[in-house]
Parts: sequence; C-alpha cells; structure tokens
Amino acid sequence: MQINPTRFLADLHQLRTIGAAGPGKGVVRRAYDPAEIAARDWLAAQMRAAGLRVEMDAMGSLFGLCPEDGPSVLLGSHSDTQPEGGWLDGALGVIAGLEVARAAREAGGPRVSVVSFQDEEGRFGVTTGSAVWSGTLSQEAADDLTDRDGHLLGVARRALGARVTGPVDPSRFSGYIEMHIEQGPWLDAAGEKVGVVTAIVGIRDMVVTLKGAQNHAGTTPMHLRRDAFQGLAEVAARLPERLAGIVTPDSVWTIGHVVLHPGAHSVIPGECRFSMQWRDGDLARLAAMEAAIRALLTEVSTARGLSLSYGPMLGLDPVAMAPHLRAALSDAAEAECPGAWRDMPSGALHDATGVSRLMPAAMLFVPSINGISHDFAEDTDEADLVTGLRVLARAVQRSQN
Repeated sequence: MQINPTRFLADLHQLRTIGAAGPGKGVVRRAYDPAEIAARDWLAAQMRAAGLRVEMDAMGSLFGLCPEDGPSVLLGSHSDTQPEGGWLDGALGVIAGLEVARAAREAGGPRVSVVSFQDEEGRFGVTTGSAVWSGTLSQEAADDLTDRDGHLLGVARRALGARVTGPVDPSRFSGYIEMHIEQGPWLDAAGEKVGVVTAIVGIRDMVVTLKGAQNHAGTTPMHLRRDAFQGLAEVAARLPERLAGIVTPDSVWTIGHVVLHPGAHSVIPGECRFSMQWRDGDLARLAAMEAAIRALLTEVSTARGLSLSYGPMLGLDPVAMAPHLRAALSDAAEAECPGAWRDMPSGALHDATGVSRLMPAAMLFVPSINGISHDFAEDTDEADLVTGLRVLARAVQRSQN
C-alpha cells in the first residue's frame, strides 16, 4: 500500500477552500450550514472516485464504504468546524482516512472505509452525529436540541434533503482509528512527531442561570443590588480554590459562554446565563467536581439573593483506547519516527468516544503549532501531517495482519 503525500496535502488544501474565512487558513463550516453541506458533497465525490460506496445517515454523517465483503477498518473524524475554526481540526482525520482508503484500493487491500461525522463541534450538542450513531443519543432527542440562536437540529438537518440514504450498520467495521491534531502544546514543545492516545477524557457540560433584579445602574445603591453577573463573577473567582483539593494538573474547567439580560450599559443585569464545562480522565473525579461546582453555586446564589437553575447535563464518560489498535499505532510510530513520539491522553473530546461503544477505537495525534486550535491561527507543519499519515497507514496494515 503506497500512500501519496502530494495528493493528500492537495485534498486538505482543497477542502480548506470550502468555507475559507478569516486570516491565514481559517475555516467556518458550521453543521448543516451551506458551506458545511458543500464540503460533504465534495467529500462524497472524492469517496466515489476512490471506488468507495457513499452512504449518509439521518444525521448527515457521511460514510465511504469499502465495497468488498468482510469487515473493514473505519478511519475518519469530522468536517464541521467551530464558529472560528482552523483547517485541520477534524478535516485532517477525514482526508487522511480518504488517502489511506484510496491507497488500499489501489493496492488491492486491506479493507478500509472512511467517515465524516456530523456536528462534532457541538453546534447542537456534544459530538452529536457520532453520539446518535453509537446509540448514546436517540435521533428523537437529538432533533429537540437547539443551537445558541434557538434553531432546532431536527429542522436544520432538513437541509440534507435526498443525500440521506439510511442507517449504516456498525457491525460491518472491525475497528475505528481517528487521526487528529493534538490541539495542545505538548508535542510541539517537545519537538515530537506523533502522539498515541491512551484515553480520552470525560466531559461534563451544563448551562447555569442566575436571576436577580434588573434595575437602574445609576440610582440603585450597591448594597441593595441583586446583580446576576456579580454572582457569576464570584463563582469564577472562588472556583479554583474550591476545586483545589479535588483536581489534578490534568483537570480543566471553563466558563465559555455568557449572556446577560438585558445587556445594556445603564441597567443592572437581572439575569446571567452561562456555560459551565469540566473535563477529567477519572469518572469519580468528574462527579466530585460537579458536586463542588453545584455547592459553590448554591452558596453564592443564596448569599446574593439570586435564584439558581440548571439546564440539562451533557457529556460523555472517559474512554480508554483499544489495546491492540494502540499497539499497532505505537509500533508504526516507532518505525516511522523512532524516539520522537509519546503515549498521551486526549484532553479534547472526539468522535472516538462514542464510536468506542460499538467497536475497538484508537487515536493518533500530530503536533499543533504553539498548541493553537479552535482558532483561525490553527496550523501544523506539513511534514508532520505526512508523518502522521504514514503512521496511520502502517498501523492500518499492522492491525489487519
């Protein structure tokens, strides 16, 4: 099986032109938006040209299936992006999978299929497309999800139209390998070429609402105010100390989206709605972090005379990668870049989390320059992209032996 690095890089750059935005190599392809669907149409054409059978499930996850009988290894990731995304997050895994599948077809084996999952980046939820495919989330429940502007997923996916062919049976695959940029600083800082993922952290995500009293910003004395934003500010300031006895250096938490009502310069915010997310590789620690977060929110809201309410808890549990696929990736990494790779956890959530419910799953990382991702400045040296592709191809061959 002979991969073609020139063809691989050309495809990556071609996909980047669909939804190109911002400075550098920025891309905007939000789930079900016109640019994102156009990218799926382009990918489908490349899959057909490679001799794969193209199918799309009800969520819009796009599969290029090996036409031969017998189980195939599934490679891929996603092709949607963050509101201000880079050219590699997700797209790398899809195009790498496409190139390995093409090379396998040209060589007469092994059997390789490709997938681009829908809405991994969470316009409507958490890795929504792979969550529905894996059974973590029902299609009915997914259709009731809304984005930040109140659009229903069930309405948005109507844009797929006749592209949908029907369900794709997971039993046709022997395993799943996802190649991805690291999205963190460790490989780049160490000058290493490849990371073999040991496990994907668990994630918890919820929306919190604090309600106080909307009032005039100039005439209301400070001691009489029930300022909803000040409740959030106190929670954010006290949270590190409250979590200090629970977390490890690998634990993270983020308040990432804040909406104030009415959002005017001269009005005390009567309502503050914000996202609260935390991640860790240990299930018990995730639960302990939740308990501490909720306790602090209750304490602050009570002291400040604010009402407190929660949206639904979203998230996925930590997932260990399949040992035999990890071993294939490790052997391939040592062969391609001896001494310049490491075993490492994934602090980011990926489609491999949900897919692991259905079949053995593993992940491969390549460096992110300066650790930047979810930003137009996201990038990786093209030599590192090709090294990762070679490791993936070698691992696929080893896993099929």
